[in-house]
Amino acid sequence: MKRLLIVHHTPSPHCQAMFEAVVSGATDPEIEGVEVVRRAALSLSPSDVLEADGYVLGTPANLGYMSGGLKHGLDVIYYPCLDSTRGRPFGAYFHGNEGTEGAEKGITSITTGLGWVKSAEYVVVSGKPSKDDLEACWELGATVAAKLMA
Repeated sequence: MKRLLIVHHTPSPHCQAMFEAVVSGATDPEIEGVEVVRRAALSLSPSDVLEADGYVLGTPANLGYMSGGLKHGLDVIYYPCLDSTRGRPFGAYFHGNEGTEGAEKGITSITTGLGWVKSAEYVVVSGKPSKDDLEACWELGATVAAKLMA
């Protein structure tokens, strides 16, 4: 069975709604043979990442950058996972009230260094997530999970 790891930092109701939509998409009954594991960014370990076959990263954009929690988690796993996770699919979602460009650039830099393959467009939400925003989060989770079925 393949494993999708959803790494998230959810300090607000808006981030929580987005996270839940991603999980709902990833666990859709039509997606078979994929175990979905959720991990809070601050508790992320190299073994979590090494045991997974794909990833979804979720973060608020704080002061124009990814959350400190997600940055910490990625710092912890970067070198231990550098050569062992290349080519694995990933996606990401961001919530920001004043721009997410720095957070997007940071995630892109780190995942490029790890050699992960972007498998879906980033989902970027400002303010309260709309129905369309939550559907995009659902699609993100479903898309990355479905990549693991193939």
